[in-house]
Amino acid sequence: MREANKAPDRRAIFRTEGLTKVYQLGEIAVQALQGIDLVIAESEILVLLGPSGSGKSTLLNILGGLDRPTAGRVFFKEHDLTRASDRELTQFRRASVGFIFQFYNLVPSLTARENVALVTEIARDPMRPEEALDMVGLTPRLDHFPAQLSGGEQQRVAIARAIAKRPEVLLCDEPTGALDSKTGSLVLEAIAKVNEDLKTTTAIITHNAVIAEMADRVISFGDGRIVGEQRNPRRRAASELTW
Repeated sequence: MREANKAPDRRAIFRTEGLTKVYQLGEIAVQALQGIDLVIAESEILVLLGPSGSGKSTLLNILGGLDRPTAGRVFFKEHDLTRASDRELTQFRRASVGFIFQFYNLVPSLTARENVALVTEIARDPMRPEEALDMVGLTPRLDHFPAQLSGGEQQRVAIARAIAKRPEVLLCDEPTGALDSKTGSLVLEAIAKVNEDLKTTTAIITHNAVIAEMADRVISFGDGRIVGEQRNPRRRAASELTW
C-alpha cells in the first residue's frame, strides 16, 4: 500500500501540501481539512471516499479554484493556485476544469444541444456540442429539453457540458447521488469513457464504496484527514457495478 501523498508514476496534475481549511461559525471554528498532502496524477481516476462532512467536497472545491485554503498550498502542474488572483482562478476554472455535481443544473428552456453550447461558446478549443453529447451516448436526444429526459440522461448532458471545453481535469461531486444503481452505472460509464478517450484526470467524490472499484486509486477521508489509501490492481468496468 502506498502512502496517501503518492500517485501513479505519471506527471502530477495536482499537488497539495499541508492543505487546511477552517470555517468560522460564530465563535466555533470548524476544521474541514487538517493538513492534506496529496498528489493526483495525469489521466488517473481517483475516488475520494468517506462520509458526509469528512472534507471531500471542501478539497474538491479548493482543487477546482472555487474556494481557497486557510493554510497550506495547492499546485496545478507548476502553478501555485494559493497565490492566484480571483481573475486567474476564474481563467483556470474556465480553461482547465470541468465540474459535475449531484444536481444537473441544466437550463430548462434549452435543449441538450443548447445546454452544452453554453460552454462551447466561451471555451478556447471546444468540441462541437454534438460531439460531446455523442461521447456520452445522447445523440438521439440532442434536441430534447431537460423535462423530456430521465435523471440519468440529464446527468449525461451535464457531463457533456463539462467535457465540451476539453478540460484537463474533471471534478465530480456525488455524480450518481440522485440516481438508482442501473442509471448511475450508465453515468459512471460515461465518465470512464471520457477518461479513456480524452485522458482527462478525474476525481470522483462518493460515499458509495462500490464506486471505488472503477478507480486507479481510492483515498479515504475522515474528519478532514486522509485516513487510508489503496491502489486497485485493475479498474473494474462501470457497467459491472451495482449497489
